[in-house]
Formats: sequence, C-alpha cells, structure tokens
Amino acid sequence: MLTRFAILSLLLAANFPGCKKNPAPAGGSQMLNPSPAPSASLAPTVAPPPKETKPAIDQTAQVVIFGYHRFVNKVRRPDTEILPANFEAQMKELKDKGVAVIGMQDFLAWKRGEKSIPPKCAIITIDDGYKSGYEVAWPILKKYEYPVTMFIYTEGIKPGGRYAGGESMTWDQLAEMRDAGVDIQAHSATHQDLRKHYDKVTKKKLSPEEYEAWLTNEVAGSKQVLEQKLGIKVNCFAVPFGYHDPHVQEVVMKAGYEGMFTVYGQRLTFNAPNNLLGRYLIEGNKPKVFSDAANFSGSTSGGAVPVSEVSKTSLAAQPADGETIRTASPLIKANLSSFGTIDPGSVQMRVSGLGLVPATFDDKAQTVTYQVTQKLRDTTCTVIVAAKSSGKKVEASWTFAIDEAAAGVPVAPTPAAPPSASPAKK
Repeated sequence: MLTRFAILSLLLAANFPGCKKNPAPAGGSQMLNPSPAPSASLAPTVAPPPKETKPAIDQTAQVVIFGYHRFVNKVRRPDTEILPANFEAQMKELKDKGVAVIGMQDFLAWKRGEKSIPPKCAIITIDDGYKSGYEVAWPILKKYEYPVTMFIYTEGIKPGGRYAGGESMTWDQLAEMRDAGVDIQAHSATHQDLRKHYDKVTKKKLSPEEYEAWLTNEVAGSKQVLEQKLGIKVNCFAVPFGYHDPHVQEVVMKAGYEGMFTVYGQRLTFNAPNNLLGRYLIEGNKPKVFSDAANFSGSTSGGAVPVSEVSKTSLAAQPADGETIRTASPLIKANLSSFGTIDPGSVQMRVSGLGLVPATFDDKAQTVTYQVTQKLRDTTCTVIVAAKSSGKKVEASWTFAIDEAAAGVPVAPTPAAPPSASPAKK
C-alpha cells in the first residue's frame, strides 16, 4: 500500500507544470535568474547627428590681388622689378590700413560659399620663379605673417628647366616654401603668348593640331609637372602677359583649374567670374597703382568681363604683326578706329621691354603713335594698345621681330635667369 502511494506521489510531481526545468543555455551552464528582456521604453536614446550649418558668408566683401615679379636693389626694368624697401613699405601700408592679407585658397573657398573673409582683403602673388622671391620677398612676407601664392612657369626652375639660370629658383626652394605653407600655382610651361600659333622655343609656326597639343602642354602639362614634383594640388593658372582669348579661357578651365588670373587689376567681388580674375601688376615706377588698389578705389569686377579684345588685323599696325624689322628703335603706330568711340584720355600703349610709354593719340585720325627712343633689347617685341570705349576697356596687341644683326644690336649672352627677365613677362 505504502509503495503504491509513494509511486503515485512521484508521478504527480513529475507532471506538475510548475516543476518543469528551464532548458540549459546554449553555453552549457544553467541560467538560474534570467533577466527579463528590456522593454522598448528602456532602450537608449540615440541623438540625431547635428545638422551641417554653412558659415555666414559676407557677399559684399572685396578683394584686391597684387602681382609682383622681381625684387632688386637697382631697378632697370620697372614694369617687372621693385626695390625691396618699397615692397616692404607696401606690405606695411596694408597693415597700417587694416587690410587683411588672405591666402588664395581662402579666397576661392569664399567664392564657393564655404568660408567668410574680412570686408576688405588683399592677396599677394609673385610670378615666374625668380630666386629673389625666395631670398628677398619671402622673408619680408614672413615678417608680416602674410601668405603668398607663387605662380611658377615650370621651364624656368632649376635643375632641368630649359630657361633656368642663376636668377632662377630651385625645386628644393619651392619645396621648402611649400612645407612652410606657401601656395604654389601654375604660370604655363614656357611663358609664351598662349593665343599665338607659334612656338618661340622651336621657332615654328604651328598647325591647328600642333597648336592644340602645344596649348594643352602649356596649360595642363605645367599643372601636372608641379603636382608631380611637389606633391601638391594646383587649381590656379596665371596667364602669361595677361594675354587670353575665349579659347585659352576654355582650355584653362577644362584642365581642372578653379581660377584663371590676368593682370587687369580690379576689386574682385563675390560674383567675379573665376575665368577672368584680375590682378594689379605692381611696377617699380608706378606706386600709385598699389595705393589706389590698397585704398579700394578702383573699379570692381561685378561679374562683367573687364576687357573686350579687338582683332589685331584691324589695327593697320606699324611695324605689322609678324614683320621682321631692321631697327631696334622703330616708330610704333596703330589705328584704333575699330575700338569704337574712344575716351582720348584713356588711350595707352605698352611695349615689351619698356612698359607703359608716352604715346601720342590723334583723336581726328584715331591713331596712337610712339617713337622708340632707346633700343629694344629683345629679338621680339609685343605692343598692347588699350582705351575705354562706352565705359568698357578695349584692347588689342600684336608682335613683330627685330633683326639684331641688321639693327646692329649686340647679342647679349644668355642671362642667368628665366626668360621672364624680359619686362614683357607678366
């Protein structure tokens, strides 16, 4: 009897629901006090990522860009040279006037709407690659803690550059400047007029196909050389001499440049076209150009094209474009009737090697004339004539050659400097 009762009690205990064992966890050990699953209300709150807010951009800010070349103790070619003391005085003038000197990349970031800049800013640029930029200008700029952009044409840098000489910078010096934060940008390969279908290096007239290949090398090739040798990003291009036309502009911008720079100085605004950014070319004998720009008293670039070019074929130029003459002191003349209604007081003539010359304008005949009184030093000469017509600047240029032997001009030895030693280099 007792045995039957004991067996019945065991069977009842085995089938009682509250006595079932929990299955062992997968790890093999039994969970004695399992925690309840957290409710949705106890889940941690994840904050949404902060919204990106663009900085407030002052679109009324204005920028002036200064362009320099050489810094020498004795100025012989004032259109590309300046005394070191005068350069330092100009840098001090910017500080005294409260003009902020900013870097080129800050300027471009502002134009992209990514960064704000002070209301009045200046940018310092130095062209070509003369060692005086490294030895003279850079220490002055460091003294004032000013950033600088170097526009370099690659064949003027040593070693390796076909135009490099004793006055040239080296790739090591450029690398040192790069490491110190200097912005290094392109100024072509051989520093020639990019509009002309003629290569002065090979002295060859170029076919349309050859011209396109040559132009691509000058624009895109120089960018590639700088990027590969220095490990940098090049996004700015300064046009040699300031010469350009719509095709040159197109090739430059298609090569991956963000900005193309000329030498037609204007106060740059937020909407200034990136493919026509004017710089004030500083000449050693024209301090007023710097002062006017530093005072922000010049015209602005409110998005309009600053210069309208006229075909040289309409100039009836003397000497003619492409002509070889037998004197180094020619009479230079051009007819400006194709410019439209001209403001007589605005007519200017620039001659490579001389700069701005005191030309005479005959309003009745619409001709501008200048007699060269000192011998031209180079075998080629470029003339630029400009005037204001209906409120716009109009310009044309042409180039002629000089037979040195026939003119009796002594052939100078190859200078220990880049070809931009010629004052025509800008």
